[in-house]
Amino acid sequence: MRILLVEDDPMVGAAVQRGLRQEGHAVDWVQDGVAAGLALADHPFELVLLDLGLPRRDGLSLLGEIRAGGNTVPVLILTARDAVSDRIAGLDAGADDYLVKPFDLDELAARVRALGRRQRGQADPVVAHGRLVLDPAAHAVALDGEPVRLSAREFALLQALLEQGGKPLSRSQLEDRLYGWGEEVESNAIEVHIHALRRKLGSGWIRNLRGVGWFVPEDA
Repeated sequence: MRILLVEDDPMVGAAVQRGLRQEGHAVDWVQDGVAAGLALADHPFELVLLDLGLPRRDGLSLLGEIRAGGNTVPVLILTARDAVSDRIAGLDAGADDYLVKPFDLDELAARVRALGRRQRGQADPVVAHGRLVLDPAAHAVALDGEPVRLSAREFALLQALLEQGGKPLSRSQLEDRLYGWGEEVESNAIEVHIHALRRKLGSGWIRNLRGVGWFVPEDA
């Protein structure tokens, strides 16, 4: 999942970015409300993690602009403002969830997964495709009931393909899902990850539609 993190506290921002990247997400981090608005105008993120007390522009003001412009991206507020009135204001302004600092990174990761499922209209937390089962919460994959060890990026790539329901994803779309700003991307990085997945799962699980991208076939 491509996530925009809007957080001005360096320690909190670094910890959240690091933790969610370990989960396989691509996390782009900005530290003020104006930079966040520019980032949202320039890129279609799948989730926004939004602090409220931001420099240059308050988080609630930014959230109001996001919704007024018709942007339906899920927004999870991360803030130290713990009064009931603050929670009500945030949710009524268009937030999808609200988490009070300090929070546990495991809980944040679970809420991120839940918002991702809601966005895709997926009720079941486990993604199953025939003999292949992917569990985002446990970060586990099993084929014919046997566990398959994947790196964080191999896991993220496989999850992205499975969630497409047989529709291909291009190289740029996959890079967008796997890599955030400032992360070096080798020219053949996607091919390397796909080669590793084919080696671990079997060559028939991921196919290429020349000039379009890669997909998991329905009959795999």
